[in-house]
Amino acid sequence: MIYDIFMPALSSTMTEGKIVSWTKSPGDKVEKGETVLVVESDKADMDVESFNEGYLAAILVPAGEEAPVGATLGLVVETEAEIAEAQAKAGSGGGSSAAPTATPAPQQPEPVAIASATAIETTPAPSSNGNGKGSGRIIASPRAKKLAKELKVDLATIAGTGPHGRIVAADIESAAGKPVTASIAAPSAPAPKTSPAPTPRVTSTPSVPVGQTVPLTTFQKALVQNMVAAMAAPTFRVGYTITTDGLDQLYKQIKGKGVTMTALLAKAVALALKKHPIVNASYTDQGIIYHKDVNIALAVAMPDGGLITPVLQNADQVDIYSLSRRWKELVERARAKQLQPEEYSTGTFTISNLGMFGVDRFDAILPPGQGGILAVGASRPQVVANEEGLIGTKRQMAVNVTCDHRVIYGAHAAAFLKDLAVIIEENAQSLTM
Repeated sequence: MIYDIFMPALSSTMTEGKIVSWTKSPGDKVEKGETVLVVESDKADMDVESFNEGYLAAILVPAGEEAPVGATLGLVVETEAEIAEAQAKAGSGGGSSAAPTATPAPQQPEPVAIASATAIETTPAPSSNGNGKGSGRIIASPRAKKLAKELKVDLATIAGTGPHGRIVAADIESAAGKPVTASIAAPSAPAPKTSPAPTPRVTSTPSVPVGQTVPLTTFQKALVQNMVAAMAAPTFRVGYTITTDGLDQLYKQIKGKGVTMTALLAKAVALALKKHPIVNASYTDQGIIYHKDVNIALAVAMPDGGLITPVLQNADQVDIYSLSRRWKELVERARAKQLQPEEYSTGTFTISNLGMFGVDRFDAILPPGQGGILAVGASRPQVVANEEGLIGTKRQMAVNVTCDHRVIYGAHAAAFLKDLAVIIEENAQSLTM
């Protein structure tokens, strides 16, 4: 039997993907659940795995080329004897889904040959495994499964630390005695090298091929589509100046324990959003969604251009030390294009911080599907007068919130910023509780 390998939809906004590489060549044996190719989606490079055991017979879309979601990328057969038949089918164009109007999925209820790595995959396992809470099934990320195979670790013996008990790569590393990722490092012994660098990673304009026209990457195309869609929302902006002396002092006290200023800001914003759930809400055609979780997305510049917004989930509930470790891990994996969709698409409110570049103030574009985004400028010493008219110096930063006016009104934004200022100026120590 011949199975088509389809371009999977790795995110809700993805319309096409780029083949980064094929991990198998025509004629190679393919195991069930084994990675066959790597696809660049709009946010990350994702492994695509086989649902069936067999042989890779033909590659229809080579590495470096793009294809729409649902297009046929290659062919897998059950036996070596069928390879020639599949290659003949590929040579005649029978396996190609080049026409955009062609139905991407087979009409017969045949099992699909390839699964997207965005789904949480389940594998039958003995009921005694410690991961599935007695369900008899193992839940593991594709990266974790691949790592477990390489390190010869039995997944059934692992207790997952990922979302919903999913086994992640760090769990495999821990079980194999390899270096553990920052997300599960002990809070009492952070590595000295995790201290935040004073200089941002992107310090200058990246080199560009001047005089040439360079096609957009899949990542850039998705970013353009999102930004154009965002411009359709009626937005307004409210600015506020916040004194950061207390926050700066707290940061100096605890940065040696691995705490980052980004995590402190995320925690402060999350606590303010908890008091103002309407600013954490978002608009849909069916009505306003009042999110039960406070998930803070933070914009990160990518080395090759563009940006991505990793999400600190439930930031109002997580302690500042765990939040900082989680953030460092997310940034590292974001720049390596290894984030899972739930790690960049579940934000309910976004922070964009250009203060590290010395920017005083700026406006941020509202992300699709959210009600607000906070633009944070640099904290600088300012000469100010107190209520008695006495002159002094205080460190202050300008913040500017962009809001969807279909959900949030001016009074809501102003009240949110006022409470954010109170947390940072008067109750900075509450961020460590």
